[in-house]
This record gives sequence, C-alpha cells and structure tokens, in this order.
Amino acid sequence: MNKSPIKVLLIDDDEDDYILIRAWLREFQAAGCELEWVENYETAKDAIARHQHDIYLVDYLLGAHNGLELLQESITNGCTCPFILLTGQGDRQIDLEAMNAGAVDYLEKSQLTAPLLERSIRYAIERKQTEAKIRQQAALLDVATDAIFVHDLDNQILYWNKAAEYLYGWKAEEALTKKTQNLWQEKDLSKLSEALKIVMNNGCWEGKLYQITKHDQEIIVESRWTLVPEWGHQLPSILVVNTNITQKKLLESQFLRTQRLESIGTLASGIAHDLNNVLTPILMTAQLLETQVQEERSRQLIPILIANAKRGANLVKQVLSFTRGLDSDACGSLEQSTLLQIKHLLREIQQIIKETFPKSIEVITQIPQNLWTVSGDATQLHQVLMNLCVNARDAMPNGGTLKITAENLLVDENYARMHIDAQAKPYIIITITDNGIGIPPTIIDRIFEPFFTTKELGKGTGLGLSTVLGIVKNHGGFINVYSEERKGSQFKVYLPAKDTPETREETEISLSQGNGELILFVDDEAAICDITKISLEESNYRVITAHDGIEAIALYVEHRDEISLVLTDMGMPRMDGLTTIRTMQKINPNVRIIAISGLATSENVNPAYDLGVKAFLSKPYTANQLLKTISTVIGH
Repeated sequence: MNKSPIKVLLIDDDEDDYILIRAWLREFQAAGCELEWVENYETAKDAIARHQHDIYLVDYLLGAHNGLELLQESITNGCTCPFILLTGQGDRQIDLEAMNAGAVDYLEKSQLTAPLLERSIRYAIERKQTEAKIRQQAALLDVATDAIFVHDLDNQILYWNKAAEYLYGWKAEEALTKKTQNLWQEKDLSKLSEALKIVMNNGCWEGKLYQITKHDQEIIVESRWTLVPEWGHQLPSILVVNTNITQKKLLESQFLRTQRLESIGTLASGIAHDLNNVLTPILMTAQLLETQVQEERSRQLIPILIANAKRGANLVKQVLSFTRGLDSDACGSLEQSTLLQIKHLLREIQQIIKETFPKSIEVITQIPQNLWTVSGDATQLHQVLMNLCVNARDAMPNGGTLKITAENLLVDENYARMHIDAQAKPYIIITITDNGIGIPPTIIDRIFEPFFTTKELGKGTGLGLSTVLGIVKNHGGFINVYSEERKGSQFKVYLPAKDTPETREETEISLSQGNGELILFVDDEAAICDITKISLEESNYRVITAHDGIEAIALYVEHRDEISLVLTDMGMPRMDGLTTIRTMQKINPNVRIIAISGLATSENVNPAYDLGVKAFLSKPYTANQLLKTISTVIGH
C-alpha cells in the first residue's frame, strides 16, 4: 500500500461518532490517515464531486436522506472511490442493498473497533488499486479484439473497426450506411436510454449490454461509451468500445453449475452412507430370519425383502455414480467389471421407462435372445442407457416413439477402416431412436463437450452426454449419432462383445462357521452392531462390540490376547476408523483388521489398504459376504 496518508471523508451527522472515528484512525498500525468530516447530504455531494479523497465512510442516516442514496447518486455521477457504509441497526436488508449498489463493505457501529475499521479501509484501498491494475492490463490485452465504433446522437454509424465486423457480422461498408438499431437488437431498450442520459451528463458510461447479432447469436458485451465533442468537424458523437464477455459469463455460469454439482455429490454421498447403514441391518436380519423361520408363507416373503434391500443398495450406487459425473470413480475405472448380458439391463430400463415416462411416449424394444455378453460395470452402463433414454424423452415434449434395439455385429477389417473408432472384433450395438425435434447440424459436433447443453439454465448440466461418452470409451466402445431436425435422433452405442457366458450372481450357499474365535466389531450404528453380533454368534463366533474408536481401543487393550479379528467402520464420531486402526497397530503390529464403510470410494478404501488392513467390506453386506471375508482373513 502507498505510504502517503489515506485521505478519508466521514459523512455523519453525529459529532460524537466523528470524535470516536478520529480517535480510532490515530490508532491505526499500518497506515496513516487524514480525516475530513462533513455532516449533511448536500455538503457531502460537493466534497465527493471534488475527488480529493481516497475513501468515504458514510453513515446510513443523514437527515431527510440516507447514505445509500448518496452512494448510488455518487456512483451514477462517475465516482470511483470506495464507499464503506456505517449502520447503527445492523439491518441485513440495508447491508445487502449497499453491497448491490456498489459499497465495498458495511460496518455496524455497535460492533466497530479500530482494528476492524483499519482492516476494512485497507481492504477497500487495495481492492481499488487491484481493480485499476486489472482494468489497465485488460485494456492492453483487449485493444486489438474490442469492437470499436462511433455513432452520432441520431445513432448513425460514423466509424466501424474490424473487431466490430467480426462481432456483429456486418462489414464496415455495410455498417456505415446504417444506424445501430439496424445492426443488432438490444434486449433491454430502457438501459440504452439510461446510458445515453448518463453519457450526456458525465461524458462517459459503462455497463453490460445483452444483444442479438446479425446471425441471431446472443452476446453479452462490456460496453464503454465516451462523449466525443467533435468527430470530423461534425456534431458531438459517442465512441463505443464493446468487449465480448459472452464466453466469460458462460464459464462463470459453468463454474457455479459445477459447484452446485459438487454440493449435490457431497449431499448424495452423505445420504448414500446413511442409507447403506439402514440397509445393512435390514439385509442381515432378513437373511438371519431365512434360516430360522419355518412357517411357509413367511419364508416366501423373506426373499422379497432380501431382493429389495439389494435393489436399494444398487440404486444408491447408481445415484453416487451419476453425481460423480466425469470423476474417475464414475467413468475412469472398471473395478466392478463383470461379464454382463445386456438384455437384462435393457429389460430393467424398459420397465423403468414404462413406469416413469409420459404415457404419450410409446416404447418399442427389440432385444434378441442370442445377444453376446460384454465385460463392464453394470451400474455405469445402466447410467449410459438411462441417460440416452431420458434425452430421447426430452426431445419429444409432445409425445412420440422411443425405440430400443440391440444386435450382434462382427466388425471386419473393411468396416474398421471406414469407422475410425472401430476395431476388427465382435461388438454389441445398442440403438436408441426417437422421432423428436432432432439436433441442428450446427451443434451436433459439440453435443459430447462437457457443459454443452441446449436446455434452459437450471434444466441441464451439460455433463450427461460427456459422461456417457467417457463411460463408453472406458469400456472400449464408441458412439455414432445420426439426427435430422424435426425428424428425430439415433444414438448407436458400440460395446466390445465376449464369447464367454455371463457372470451370474452367486447364490447364498451354506454359511462359513467359526471355531469360537473372539471378534471385536466396531460401528457407531447400534442396529448394525446388534444384528452383526447375532449373525456371527449364530455362526459359532464370540463377539464384543464397541460404538466408537475410543471404546474399541479400550476393549482391545483389555482383550488383546483373546481377540482374533477386528472389524471396524471407517466413519465414526470421536475417533474415526483410520485413527482406530493406527492406534491398534501401535498396540499390536500384527492385529488383523477388516475395514467397513457405507461409502466405499477410493478416498476410503486406499488409505485403509495402505495401513495394511486385510480386507474391505462395503455396506450393505450380506451375512454370507461377512462370514466369507472373516473366514478368508482368519484362515479357516
């Protein structure tokens, strides 16, 4: 900051406040200040108009007027020095209005201190200097690309540069024969009238304008107007410098959209963790009852309960996969890769569509029985197909036909040479066709770009198709798109096929039995502790439980010589799973530990394995998965 004194103008009708602020300014540590005091609105206007101060401290209450009015009027008249509003009530609405009007800060008098005031003034001055520097740099960089033109007070174009030609689509010889209203459309004509009034009074104006160019392209420009007294010996004219900030605003909106997605992902992760904690005792209790209930009708109901608990767990995984978008956990790895029969996925999606899509959309499927298998992640491929079907639905707002087909294709060398992404090998082709609005030729090459969307703001993230492409490519496949406006679109997904039979889910077989080993089970969810303890005891294990890491450490110290294995949740209050594991390893470097989590992401799994845990269980787990993992670790 400059070492010369900061010139401060205090605008306040209370002399006591002036005396207090004067004393505070003398206490400043890093900068000296020269204080001038005026006590009414009109005197303040004159003082501000002289431009002799570095900063203004303005009281909100100024007799018949208020500080907010003074702030707005001063900025309208071209004042660029920072304003700090002083309020007596701490009214949140007034504070918000002040910031929207251009104040750099607002301070409540009852909370004000010398250090707080110094900090606020220093920030305001530094911000002004930074903004001035940025404006200078931007002017140097943008001078060659800014649209610069001159028009008279009747809006007739007098000068038109090359950048203006590029931005608006009119050649100079064309523009010089026209008025501004014939070269582009203004979305807000009232703003033009206001800008003209200001530039005639103050000699300059700047602000944002929203315009539509010759080629119907919507643009946003940062516009700066300067009144030129004479232009080629003609009457006064206006010099306009327009900077195209459309892309900048788009990036800002995309950044905010990304932040919202990250927030949604964080929320979904928390919900997934809680849901998995809920589903774990339901699933294990149902499986335990299956071995104990003898009454026939009850035995018929239990498999329904188990199947739906597993379905709920899979839905949680799908939600997490979607919210991760382009994250590597969503489409960058195939840790859950298995041999799949696509027809099962397509039938599930067909059922979802029939239950949730409008009745005005007719769904037709053609899925042959002899489809080959693919190696892939069922959750990710479900996301791909569901996303394409939802896009097809959105393309038919008034109804239509959605057709889903699948077929085997053996790609030969000739076909591979004609299709850059194809290889000579077997593929399964999944085709999703609609007869909706279609995709314009001008944008079809951009539909897979991240954040590109034709939907209204808030109705589309622009991540759907980019995520689809990422997943398909990660599976070794590719996508072809065909579309005609007002006739519809067709997406063909090519996935490498296998000639091996699909991997079927293991049926629950007889559960492994223990030999009376003592297991310490740690989880902050009481229901999970209780059902796991019962399940393990039913399988001839002895179990002690703890509800957090601190209790677990105490029990481990007490029963160290007896405990054969520790199972601990990763997310617990007071002491988390990683800290619990490290502490137990200090007590006994050879302790055998299985880590458990309701949110099995790489952020949880990798650190656990790095510490040397023997296995990792994801919630919700079945009794068989639990016992099989324990048996493997203990070495039965």
